Amino acid sequence: MLDIRKDRVTSPEIFQGVAVDRPLDGEVSHRLFCISSIRSVPAKEVVYCQGDASDYVYEVIEGVVKLYMLTADGRLQIMGFAFPGQILALDTDSHHLTTAEAVTQAKLCQYPRAKFEQVIDEHPQLARQLFAIVAQDLSVARSQMLLLGRKSATERLASFLLDLSERNATRGENPDLIALPMSRGDIGDYLGLTIETVSRTMTRLRQLGVLDLNQHRRVAIRDRARLCEMAEDGEFSC
Repeated sequence: MLDIRKDRVTSPEIFQGVAVDRPLDGEVSHRLFCISSIRSVPAKEVVYCQGDASDYVYEVIEGVVKLYMLTADGRLQIMGFAFPGQILALDTDSHHLTTAEAVTQAKLCQYPRAKFEQVIDEHPQLARQLFAIVAQDLSVARSQMLLLGRKSATERLASFLLDLSERNATRGENPDLIALPMSRGDIGDYLGLTIETVSRTMTRLRQLGVLDLNQHRRVAIRDRARLCEMAEDGEFSC
């Protein structure tokens, strides 16, 4: 369902969930507000598909969205998870390079690409902030390549949990209480692990007192120092 955006008069939250150095000024926020609309997406519904025309840019307002690609032989690789404040579909290509699917019920702010690019042309401040977002995405992609190419299963999972912890801290939330709305299968697809390996490693981390898995869809970090060590060397020392 698509509704015209009425809930943010000057949209002060736009782009504030990402690592940018200053808020947008009132004129830019107002221009973005004028071209924007809200889209509510139920859990497991696709926002856009790989190969679709890239007609919109999206900002996640609520919920979690996963991004994935399908290989030529039909295998699925999750490229990442987008949380509130993150921007989707900043593709330079005319078609989407990934599929975006809501993990939970999500609310997205969408901007028609042609009008969005016109605002960029008119306001260099917005261009600088988008450049910061793209640079951050490239940094995440490099980290993901290292994660999949060089790290053990324990290192991958520990690094993933620490990344989610850092996201919490950035949003002003408790960094030691991590929500995991995605399934263990999704976590495995993102980390290049089987669901059995994810479950086994999570259980072992709980047994070692590093994590508490007792809360529904949440993980509590009990020993951050040890989790950081595991992200570096992957050892289950007792």
